[in-house]
Amino acid sequence: MTSFKPSFKRLATAVAIGLLAAGAANAQFQDRTFRMSNGVGKDHPMGHGTAKMNACTLEKSGGKMKVQGYWDFQLGNDLQGLQATRSGTVDMVNTSTAPVAGVVPELGVFDLPFLFNSEKEADQLLDGKVGDWFNAKMPAAGLINLAWWENGFRHMTNSKRPVNRLEDFSGIKMRVMQNKIYIDTFNTLGTNAVPLAFSEVYSALETKTVDAQENPFLNIQNMKFYEVQKYLTLTKHSYSPNMLLFSKKVWDGLSTQEQAVLKECAAQGRDVQRKINREQSDASVAFFKSQGMQVNEIPAAEMTRIRERTKVIYEQAAKTIGTEPTNLVFNELKRIRGN
Repeated sequence: MTSFKPSFKRLATAVAIGLLAAGAANAQFQDRTFRMSNGVGKDHPMGHGTAKMNACTLEKSGGKMKVQGYWDFQLGNDLQGLQATRSGTVDMVNTSTAPVAGVVPELGVFDLPFLFNSEKEADQLLDGKVGDWFNAKMPAAGLINLAWWENGFRHMTNSKRPVNRLEDFSGIKMRVMQNKIYIDTFNTLGTNAVPLAFSEVYSALETKTVDAQENPFLNIQNMKFYEVQKYLTLTKHSYSPNMLLFSKKVWDGLSTQEQAVLKECAAQGRDVQRKINREQSDASVAFFKSQGMQVNEIPAAEMTRIRERTKVIYEQAAKTIGTEPTNLVFNELKRIRGN
């Protein structure tokens, strides 16, 4: 019998160590539900990304950490959600970079017209060292960027006429984001740019307060702008990154392990969100046509004229954005393109 005692002791010790390790792991996570503010509906790709992030955090925290999405401006519009996140009354906001540029001016570089040529370029830049450089700017504004999600390429709709050439922009009342570069860009193209919160756009289009708006396909579809817009022009004038921003006030109260799980799971959510966003975008044009919209592309020669007209925006915006972020982005894009 005595020959079994050492092995029993070793087994008992191993079990005890295992139990202690499990207890320590559980202690690294507290029961938490993080509220995420969104301006789109739950069935939007942002919703799929959020569901993936939530499943991931639940799994990696032993069921203790949850991510709860709030949809269709339940927690306020983009600017309200951003401010609530900075103050810590909301844990997260999923928003494009355009509203955030008001507090972190360097982000204005992503509002410059015709900056990216493809989603692949955007992924390489945002998920690499340049994206990290911008992430490092966020804590000073009370924010932590968990991952770069996307709205995608933006296009123009209007209720007046097809836009086939530069002159067709003239006189159109154009809703734009509350962002100086967007305002200046569309004024430069000849429209009368009207800044409005995203939540107000449908009503403004319906009542003809404005004639036009610009958004990625899925926002146009999600918000049913096709009901009050006749013409869709595939301008691809801007690629709109989304930032999954976390409140630094809340972040600083989390354990290192909780922070690591949130970042890892935000990246998993990003991958799902981007994939679905791009897959659904491919089907959107056919859907718009089925709803009676007239869809057109601008001829290449006219696109060259439009791009030339908007070059002045780069010069005007340089003072606000700064030379360091613009040089970082431009040089990285040159590297990616092999120039």
